[in-house]
Amino acid sequence: MQFGIFSVGDVTTDPTTGRTPSERERIKAMVAIALKAEEVGLDVFATGEHHNPPFVPSSPTTMLGYIAARTKTLTLSTSTTLITTNDPVKIAEDYAMLQHLADGRVDLMTGRGNTGPVYPWFGQDIREGINLAIENYALLRRLWREDVVNWEGKFRTPLQGFTSTPRPLDDVPPFVWHGSIRSPEIAEQAAYYGDGFFHNNIFWPSDHTRRMVEFYRTRFAHYGHGRPEQAIVGLGGQVFMRKNSQDAVREFRPYFDNAPVYGHGPSLEEFTRETPLTVGSPQQVIERTLSFREVAGDYQRQLFLMDHAGLPLKTVLEQLDILGEEVVPVLREEFAKGRPADVPDAPTHASLVARAEAAGTGAPTTGGSATEEKETAR
Repeated sequence: MQFGIFSVGDVTTDPTTGRTPSERERIKAMVAIALKAEEVGLDVFATGEHHNPPFVPSSPTTMLGYIAARTKTLTLSTSTTLITTNDPVKIAEDYAMLQHLADGRVDLMTGRGNTGPVYPWFGQDIREGINLAIENYALLRRLWREDVVNWEGKFRTPLQGFTSTPRPLDDVPPFVWHGSIRSPEIAEQAAYYGDGFFHNNIFWPSDHTRRMVEFYRTRFAHYGHGRPEQAIVGLGGQVFMRKNSQDAVREFRPYFDNAPVYGHGPSLEEFTRETPLTVGSPQQVIERTLSFREVAGDYQRQLFLMDHAGLPLKTVLEQLDILGEEVVPVLREEFAKGRPADVPDAPTHASLVARAEAAGTGAPTTGGSATEEKETAR
């Protein structure tokens, strides 16, 4: 099982000091956080993609390429690659380039994002969000799997005899997670292709998460990729820790109360009771995170949101020390107990290459059939 962190890259005023970091400071902080993640033994760093204030990560591959040059083991991913408003051709090229630079330590999470105005800024209609996600991703798969693509659709100009360059490393495209909080259509898309499904798991109660994951697992099996238990699931989560739970609550409360995402709404106590947000001791975080298996089954990737709401970099790095030293080692051991042998691990470039070689096919050459494409899904 993989453990890591994801960032939305917000620039938020620290409510305890009144200080707002500059965009440069926030970008540099995200890099420092990624480097710390590898240092403390985490597996994954994922960045969001936004094109509006108060967020800074408008170019995920630029940031991840820089981090790739400064890390050795960290898997580099996204917490959203905007499949709706980015050109699939540019996604295919950018992430294949990153894949080469990072020696395969790359996957990505496609999503529609949460900022309505981004659609007209990039010439699209938000009312077509689901249709854009479906068409654009279908084209992206073909661009990675076919050397020459002839294509015509609704939302971009046709392609004739087009070859996306560079080709994916070892002829194996990056693994794709489909991220969604509330859209069963996206869970269906992930299941159809045998890709991963990532549920944000921050704002919604556990019953909602269970329904979304169970739906994805059922449809994954329907399309012939394996049993429901073999589907590839990732979850988000949010934690804040101190040795004593009372200290954690006292320190985090002003950040929660003023956070643009959920401040000025339900109380911290209500939010921690009704959602997966955990504010307390390392042991409380361990127990709460282990309970996610009751909701999602044996899953493959757990990412934590650690660096938002104006938390200073020093505090975030302290949180990562606790996560890497006290929490994740226990989670690795406990999640491994009772895990069925035929439940796959989180896909990596090496495992996808090995699978393609064992099948004797390399990367699939067509992009239509889910049955044909399941060979590279895990």
